[in-house]
Amino acid sequence: MMDFVFETTPKLVCEAGAATRLGEMARELGIRRALIVTDAGLVAAGLLEPVEAGFRTAGTVCTLFSDVVADPPEQSVALAVQAARDAGADGVIGVGGGSSLDTAKLVALLAGTPQELPDIYGIGLAKGPRLPLIQVPTTAGTGSEVTPIAIVTTPSSEKKGVVSSLLYPDLAVLDAHLTLGLPPRVTAMTGIDAMVHAIEAYTTRHKKNPLSDSLALRALSLLAGNIRAVIAEGRDVAARAAMLQGSLLAGIAFANAPVGAVHALAYPLGGHFHVPHGLSNALMLGPVLEFNRPAAETLYAELAPAILPGSAFATPAKATDAFLGAMRDLVAAMPMEQRLEQVGVRRDDLPMLAADAMKVQRLLINNPREVSYDDALALYRQAY
Repeated sequence: MMDFVFETTPKLVCEAGAATRLGEMARELGIRRALIVTDAGLVAAGLLEPVEAGFRTAGTVCTLFSDVVADPPEQSVALAVQAARDAGADGVIGVGGGSSLDTAKLVALLAGTPQELPDIYGIGLAKGPRLPLIQVPTTAGTGSEVTPIAIVTTPSSEKKGVVSSLLYPDLAVLDAHLTLGLPPRVTAMTGIDAMVHAIEAYTTRHKKNPLSDSLALRALSLLAGNIRAVIAEGRDVAARAAMLQGSLLAGIAFANAPVGAVHALAYPLGGHFHVPHGLSNALMLGPVLEFNRPAAETLYAELAPAILPGSAFATPAKATDAFLGAMRDLVAAMPMEQRLEQVGVRRDDLPMLAADAMKVQRLLINNPREVSYDDALALYRQAY
């Protein structure tokens, strides 16, 4: 028997249209004055209108903070925390992609305590209490609604994480209607991001466990089986719901069995070049999968049926070949950039990226194969 600890968000609601009842759900958590943390694009698209209407119906006051930006910098988080204090918020609702959800986590944690954000980077340094927190993803990618992690960009362009069980929300609400307007490029980036979560959780060197394994396998099956459908027809509610659930399961998996080198090498791309996180992962996925093959071939073979259901493989090596080929073909078919040079990275930047990636040891230690600076540089060159 294996010893392990498993945590996740205590309550999940997966229901099309559920976001219209957020005001009612907030009241059930004792929230009377909520701060909704989101971004300007979602407000402009009208996605917050039914949410705000639901708060009015429930008789719950809500204030909108819509200045979240991608790869949220420390200053953006500070502004959101001050907005919560100014509004007298007694609860926080995150609505959006990973940046909004991560910001909402930190607002709920910091609004009522004297902690400073730079003091709690790392694992287990945050202190409570925090405000009640509800998370509502509008992309099927980050799984942030079920992870104890919030990623922030520092003034030196490093991406640092706050990791604490306090960051699990009280409630996660998955409403497929909120994802219907996602354009194909965003759908592709976030979908591949979720697939990376599942793959890295399954192949992690530390904390791999039977529950995370089963969730990762089911997540990969849902995501691989539906990503092409939502790219082709973005208003397919059933496929959108399947993608959200796949992202959720992958999020639960990697929250308990942490990710590795794909994410470690992706972070500097976001910090320095503002490449969206899902795209950064997609750009590094192929090289890292091939690099890890000597240490992860058996695990890749076990993942192959999730990507290629119904296929038979003569040997683990053949299954691994099929898995790597299917992932390579899937990423190549996505409507997004395929090489580092297409996102503004110059060849002269690669040593700097490799040096920064080596600072992300909290993730690199989970990789099935040890990564040196020279390895990281070679991987960036392959992705270039």
